Amino acid sequence: MAMMSVAVLTGCKNKSKTANDGGDDAISVKIEQSYKEKVAQSVDFTANLEAYKQTYIVPSITARIEELKVDVGDKVKKGQILAEMDKTQYNTNALQLANAELDFARMKPVYETGGISKQEIDAAETNINVLKETVANLEENVTLRSPFDGVVTERNNEVGDLFSSMSGSGIYQVMQINPLKAYVFVSEQYFPQVYMGMPVTVKVDVYPDQEFAGKVSRIAPAIDPTSRTFEVEVTVPNASLTLRPGMYARTTFNMGEVENVTVVDVAIQRQTGTNDKYVYVVKNDGTVESRFVTTGRQVGDRVEILSGLEEGEHVVIAGSARLLDGAKVKVVAGDPE
Repeated sequence: MAMMSVAVLTGCKNKSKTANDGGDDAISVKIEQSYKEKVAQSVDFTANLEAYKQTYIVPSITARIEELKVDVGDKVKKGQILAEMDKTQYNTNALQLANAELDFARMKPVYETGGISKQEIDAAETNINVLKETVANLEENVTLRSPFDGVVTERNNEVGDLFSSMSGSGIYQVMQINPLKAYVFVSEQYFPQVYMGMPVTVKVDVYPDQEFAGKVSRIAPAIDPTSRTFEVEVTVPNASLTLRPGMYARTTFNMGEVENVTVVDVAIQRQTGTNDKYVYVVKNDGTVESRFVTTGRQVGDRVEILSGLEEGEHVVIAGSARLLDGAKVKVVAGDPE
């Protein structure tokens, strides 16, 4: 790229000499002195919005579905009953537990008078504890509840279906969509600037005029050596449920301020056929020099210059259409004719 730039500039100089051979008429231009100012380092990254939590409602037993209490789109609360399964197995074990507790109550005074051994009383007590765990587990699996506040996003069965945990999907899928989250892959150069709780602006295409306030809720401790990025989780409050999982989002991180040289945007020229940008710099001898620059952010009508231009140099902001590298110029206060 450096060799190419030299070649272009040299070619322009040769043309400028030819253009000025006929006389010393200088080209009228308007100029501006470049200066430094603080530029906010706002960086955009894309991501997809995701549910903050999501789960499938899956009983761990094989049983027939007796009742489905909610449907797709219904809002549910934590602990709310979603479905009831056949209770035959539960009732059987609950009855066994009740009988075991009665037997234990009869055995205890006999044991205390030495009528039965400690081994027998311990075995009876162990049997009761096992039955209690079984009944508690069955109770959880015949009365299915939502583990958090959310929305039902899938229903995969009907009343009367024989459900098996081997079926591969749950009776319901429930998502928590307030808040939402987005996983953003941030360039490694910004690792020192990102912190927990950092505010992040979120925009989605379906609501182009709205901005949503998010914040950094998790930062990956390592850099991906392939992509040179690190993963950042952004949490986005969604009390109005305006946003939905799966929406395409643009996230904006404010990485602070950096003082850099800026020029008015009309000073930036683009080389034909390339993405290279340059400015015309007025030298002390009254001629102009085309200077390739690397641009950064635009703030209002000014453009940040990352390299190629120093503070205090004069750049042409009007009258550049007739300029060639090395051309003589005269500075005018108003717009050049």
